[in-house]
Amino acid sequence: MPKKAKNNKTKAVSRSKTAKRTKKTIVKKATQKKKTTNKASPKKTIIKKLVKKKLTTKKSTPKKKTPKKLALKKKRTGPVSSYKGRKGEKYMSAAMKKHFNIVLLEWRQHLKEEMQKTFDHLKNKGESYADPIDRASQEEEFAFELRTRDRERKLINKIASSIEQIKQNDYGYCHDCGCEIGVKRLEARPTATHCIDCKTLDEIKEKQLGG
Repeated sequence: MPKKAKNNKTKAVSRSKTAKRTKKTIVKKATQKKKTTNKASPKKTIIKKLVKKKLTTKKSTPKKKTPKKLALKKKRTGPVSSYKGRKGEKYMSAAMKKHFNIVLLEWRQHLKEEMQKTFDHLKNKGESYADPIDRASQEEEFAFELRTRDRERKLINKIASSIEQIKQNDYGYCHDCGCEIGVKRLEARPTATHCIDCKTLDEIKEKQLGG
């Protein structure tokens, strides 16, 4: 063989050897990188898990519930709304009794507060005027307030009797005929003890006897 051909063969062999060596080095470097990334990845995953736990604990922290006793002590800002019955609900059910019981209790509390206001007013403005006209107007004002409060006192007694009727399951029925008084009538007058028919008959009798 000529020298040139031998030289070409040796060059080709050396080139193939160098190419193989470079491939091996590239493969080794890639495997080393993968190992390093795999080694570092568990740490990152642990940190991510811890961060997620913190976020979930912050979100899932339950709100502090106010106890029932404190919620009951809070006063109502507005009047009690009218009763909205359900379809097929029995007359004077437990929910209906509860509603009218709340209405009566709040009404009684309001009347007591008004009575206390009048007593305070009488104490504070109990001055004797020199002018007889001023004194007479003051006495008339006081007498009017006392009359209204006397009516309210009687009304408080009626409210107490109707609350007792709710406890005895007698509330909402006419005392004369035993029929249902009706929710609308009780909403208008919670201390009603007679149905509309019996009440109208009583009013007619009163007019006949009085007239």
